[in-house]
Amino acid sequence: MDIFDVLQMIGGLCLFLFGMETMGDGLTRTSGSKLESILSKLTSSVPKGVLLGAVVTAVIQSSSATTVMLVGFVNSGIMKLAQAIPVIMGANIGTTATAWLLSLTAIDGSSVFIKLLKPMSFSPILAAIAIVFMMFIKSEKKYNIGMILIGFAVLMYGMDIMSGAVEPLKEVPEFVSILTMFSNPILGVAAGAIVTAAIQSSSASVGILQALCLTGSISYGTAIPIIMGQNIGTCVTAILSSIGANKGAKRVAAVHLSFNLIGTIVFLIVFYVANAVIGFSFMNEAVEPHNIAVIHSIFNVCATALLLPFYKQLEKLAIILVKDSPEPEKKVQDGTLTLLDERFLETPSVAVMECKTVAAKMANLSKDSIVAAMNLISKYDEDKFNYVNLLESKIDRYEDALSEYIIKLERQDLSIDENNTLNAILHNVGDLERISDHAKNIAETALELNTKGLAFSADAKHEIDVYMSAVEEIVTIAVDSFIEKDVELATSVEPLEEVIDEIHARVKDGHIERLRKGECTIELGFILSDLGTNLERVADHCSNLAICTIETSHDGFDMHRYSRRLKKYDMENFEEKERAFAAKYSIN
Repeated sequence: MDIFDVLQMIGGLCLFLFGMETMGDGLTRTSGSKLESILSKLTSSVPKGVLLGAVVTAVIQSSSATTVMLVGFVNSGIMKLAQAIPVIMGANIGTTATAWLLSLTAIDGSSVFIKLLKPMSFSPILAAIAIVFMMFIKSEKKYNIGMILIGFAVLMYGMDIMSGAVEPLKEVPEFVSILTMFSNPILGVAAGAIVTAAIQSSSASVGILQALCLTGSISYGTAIPIIMGQNIGTCVTAILSSIGANKGAKRVAAVHLSFNLIGTIVFLIVFYVANAVIGFSFMNEAVEPHNIAVIHSIFNVCATALLLPFYKQLEKLAIILVKDSPEPEKKVQDGTLTLLDERFLETPSVAVMECKTVAAKMANLSKDSIVAAMNLISKYDEDKFNYVNLLESKIDRYEDALSEYIIKLERQDLSIDENNTLNAILHNVGDLERISDHAKNIAETALELNTKGLAFSADAKHEIDVYMSAVEEIVTIAVDSFIEKDVELATSVEPLEEVIDEIHARVKDGHIERLRKGECTIELGFILSDLGTNLERVADHCSNLAICTIETSHDGFDMHRYSRRLKKYDMENFEEKERAFAAKYSIN
């Protein structure tokens, strides 16, 4: 083996790892947030958790990614530790799918059918299809499928190059002697764990082992402990991810490590005791790539079958390993904001889903704040006044946290739909925060009325009640359309906003008329003016929310363009809605 073979092996390994990464990214983007949403919610039973873990991992081709998501889910309070344990076990089974896929490279035969099954026969076709999807078809879905296909093709080419490069190693005595050393179970486990921990992918390390198998120099006695070690090494990713997380998340990593350690120890003890008693004849035979897949699958399925009945004990073991020791005092964080976990940045579809959850909570809090503030005008209550101020402070924190998180998230590789969703949230959090600011202003107006013992006249009170009812409805419509992305509902906001503008003008005219008649005072006039201005501006922010919802459905954010188009091309419907709202909120 010369320097050129070494360079070829390095090149093949690089292509292999790059292809695996590309294929995994494409699979993750294609699955979107659906699989992750299922993973976080549908874990009500233990068998279902195992199945979900296996399916999600087989789809995204990474048990490490699945486990990191679980760390984030437990850290955010979405899942409990007991729910995560079966999913971890299922993830170990799901990761064996890659080994079976890579074992196709060793298929040998002279028939046309057998040759067609070889990845190197159909990979060029997949690569050609991928190029068409990625370069000539303007479809994000097709582009993601193209990523999967090109990733698979590059993966297989890398595997083929790597296999060809290492073939001369079978003639190198030093290489054979090193592999013989790894037949020692402890050294073999250590080697598998170290390599897997270094590249942070058990699928990749299994693929490398399968390529080395093609030299014919790796026996069963060497391969088995290395495979056991690979299962331990893959735990490093979850352990690193749990650094800085809460106790629950650290316990997820502890369960993952405990499961693989216990499974490895039990498997090796049983296997080598049986070998000592029976004497397995195959121990010195050369192992094939498909045999690696078989061993990998048998270990993970047997380990799951053995330890699944004891998942509660694994939970207790994790609690012992990560004790409930007193933690240093720190600022209490809002439970909802823990959903914005930086671990989810590695799986953007999950991070986008959590941004939507937090934004929806923020929108509802903004609605609650304005409704509570308007109720204070009719009947002042100090507890409700403090509640409005509390909501305003909380909404400020939501705006800061969402904005900061989304800026980080937008650096990731996002789909067009995910980009639009984040842009809409980032565009709207300012309006939601301003609504709560106006709610605070309205609450302070109510406080002033109460402190000074002032009261509006009966006519003014009637006008204000109608005004506030219209504002409450526009806030409800705008918030609901924002959360549900309901474009049809959002089209009702602008007509109502026009009516509110008219109500605002009528209230001002009514005050001037009462002032002329001596039925109102200048001081009450200033208070009424402040109240009316805040209500009118709340309606303006609701208009911004609705227009953004509509424009997002058209992949744009030109608010003025939408307003003009709505009135020009949809005038009949617009005026019909406006007339209906005007009749509903008449102050005559």
